[in-house]
Amino acid sequence: MRFRKTRLRTKITAMLLSLAALWVFAAWVTLREGVNLLWVSQLDSSVSAPSDPLLFALQRERRLSMVRLNEKTPQTRKELETQRKETDRLHAAFRESADTTVVGWALDDQGEEQLAEMFTRLESLKDIRRSIDAGRFDQGQTSGAYNGVIDPIYGLYGSLATLDDKDLAKDVRSLLALSRARELLTREDALLASALSDGRLTPATVAEFAQIVGSWRTTAEQAATDLPDADRAAYDKLIKGQAAVRLQNLERQVMEHDPGSLSLPFTAVEWKAATDRFLADFNTMVLTAGDNVVDRTVPVAVNVIIRLVLAGGLGLLAVIASIILSITTARQLLAQLQKLRDAAHELSDERLPGIVERIGHGEEVDVAKEAPALDFGDDEIGQVGQAFNTVQRTAISVAAEQAELRRSIRDILLSLARRTQGLVHRQLTVLDVMERRETDPEELKELFRLDHLAIRMRRNAENLIVLSGSSPARTWRRAVPMVDVVRGALAEVEDYTRVSLMPMGDVVLVGRAVGDVIHLLAELIENAVSFSPPYTNVQVSGQLVANGYVIEIEDRGLGMKPEDLEAANERIADPPEFRITGTARLGLYVVSQLAKRHDIQVVLKASPYGGTTVVVLLPQELVQLDPTPEPQDGGERERLPRRQPAVATAIRPATAENVRTFPSRPTPVPAPASAPAPPPAPRPRPEAVPRPEPAPAPEPQAETPAEPEQESVTEFTPGGLPLRVPQANLAPALRDDTPTQPDFEEDDDERSPEEIRAMMGSLQSGTRRGRSQAAKMLEEQQGGDA
Repeated sequence: MRFRKTRLRTKITAMLLSLAALWVFAAWVTLREGVNLLWVSQLDSSVSAPSDPLLFALQRERRLSMVRLNEKTPQTRKELETQRKETDRLHAAFRESADTTVVGWALDDQGEEQLAEMFTRLESLKDIRRSIDAGRFDQGQTSGAYNGVIDPIYGLYGSLATLDDKDLAKDVRSLLALSRARELLTREDALLASALSDGRLTPATVAEFAQIVGSWRTTAEQAATDLPDADRAAYDKLIKGQAAVRLQNLERQVMEHDPGSLSLPFTAVEWKAATDRFLADFNTMVLTAGDNVVDRTVPVAVNVIIRLVLAGGLGLLAVIASIILSITTARQLLAQLQKLRDAAHELSDERLPGIVERIGHGEEVDVAKEAPALDFGDDEIGQVGQAFNTVQRTAISVAAEQAELRRSIRDILLSLARRTQGLVHRQLTVLDVMERRETDPEELKELFRLDHLAIRMRRNAENLIVLSGSSPARTWRRAVPMVDVVRGALAEVEDYTRVSLMPMGDVVLVGRAVGDVIHLLAELIENAVSFSPPYTNVQVSGQLVANGYVIEIEDRGLGMKPEDLEAANERIADPPEFRITGTARLGLYVVSQLAKRHDIQVVLKASPYGGTTVVVLLPQELVQLDPTPEPQDGGERERLPRRQPAVATAIRPATAENVRTFPSRPTPVPAPASAPAPPPAPRPRPEAVPRPEPAPAPEPQAETPAEPEQESVTEFTPGGLPLRVPQANLAPALRDDTPTQPDFEEDDDERSPEEIRAMMGSLQSGTRRGRSQAAKMLEEQQGGDA
């Protein structure tokens, strides 16, 4: 019972059942072809054959009715009444033949609808005749009314062409198209006969006549291309015959006729003779082609019988033999396949993914032990198992190689980035020293340009660090004002002069996120500046919102397509694993990694002014209200390096009021003998920021008398060390009464060993001098008391 319920067993059973069903279907299709031939024969004798005389009678009645509108003579009246009686007789015969039960069985749903529509239109003939006799119909209405009665007949013909043989069905459709072309020709005949009986050809009549001529000729040519060779030759002979040439000449005379002429190109008798002759030849050609189609159906019927015997007899024997063979061989095949399936599922679903994951994490894996080879013999199933063994070994080897390659590339990127970062830091330190001692404005300008390039080099190095999965070494211990954070980002942008910085509010950013936020904003601002015209500005603004702090970066470029915006936002929100092949848009990958590190949301959207707006939402835990918007006493919060104000100056027009110059350092005034000079305070290396071009040095002015120095009062700590007074040793002209902001301190790991050694040496020597001076002063005081 368990064997019968296995899934593979069910599949084999289903295969056998489908084979039996296929035989039943083949037998039914073959039988259906025979039934189809029977129904087609019945429809041809009960519907098609009686409808042809009725169709011709309706076409003649239409012509006579249109002539009667213009030529009201006893002869035309008698001819019309005779034709109406003939049409009614043929109508009654057709209804008697088509309205039977056998025809209902032979017709499908579409055929039944077409037959019912035809009966309904034929019943409307009485109303059409009364309207014509009462003079309520003109030429166009009469033609349209009869066209509405005739068109359903051709619709019924189309539904009867249901032969399964493709060649025969195509021939039948070609004959129907030729019959349709004959209908258009009779419409042409009725239209011109009515105009000739009126004695004039109006421009509207000529235009409609030309349209009908083109329609019937095009329809006939298209249908003739699909006719068999013999029928095609008969059609070509008809078109090149004398009757066709005569009709064509008369049609050309009508289309070339001058509407302003009072005479007609030919008489109604000439036109009737030409059209009657060509229509008779046309009917003969179509009937001959129909007889040829009937002759070709005989071999088709014979083939149907043969296929029925083969599909019914031999097919049934083949199905029985297949079932017996399948039952005798299924047990062994099922057992082997089930065993192979279980082993393959265990390997592919459990062991192989675990092995690949462990290899990706750098673990050493014994492939032979973790993924043993499958052994199922030497038959076809065993060969499948061996192929699967090869696949699993190759997959594990490739996974190990790819994991090792990714680790190696990341290590290389990180190593190169760290080295480059160290070199750039040393370069910035050297540039800082050179800038401080340089006095030539032109040389200082070039140094500032080198400084700016170095800062951008540092950002590129940090990009490599982010791509390798690590974090840059720049960190801040205390909060930094948001405006300084944005200025720091502007300092790392090449074309920062095109950026307009709006008020950012009294908000500070926590120190642990300052470096990454500066890097993130620099990437986004650089992108906005790069992909916008050089004559436009990029606007940066920020404000507090309910969920944190929002920074908006808006450019006025060409913008991005909606699908590109959606792809970029998806890439930022869900960054894929970095691969060497995905080198396009590395900036978005860096932004996504930095944003993911601090739960920052970055969204790109279309700007209403054209271009793109980037919305950066900093979470609440990263921002704080600034209790001291403008600290004057060197508060606890940390600020960006002192070069940052140069960026704020640079984004405004360079004028004499806002351009900052950097003169050479003044020579300090020697300290009094009673107060030893304090050790030089270690200065943290400020981050390099591009500075504006310095203004020309002012012309020398007359010296003013120096103010008398006030006597300095030395204060001491409880340990006896003198307190340092800022600017106490500077000349009065060099003193700055405005309290200065404390320089930013970066982590000690950004100072070189030489700077740390010099700092510690200065601190030690200053402490030693201070203690010696304090001891000497104590001895002097004790001696005075004595």
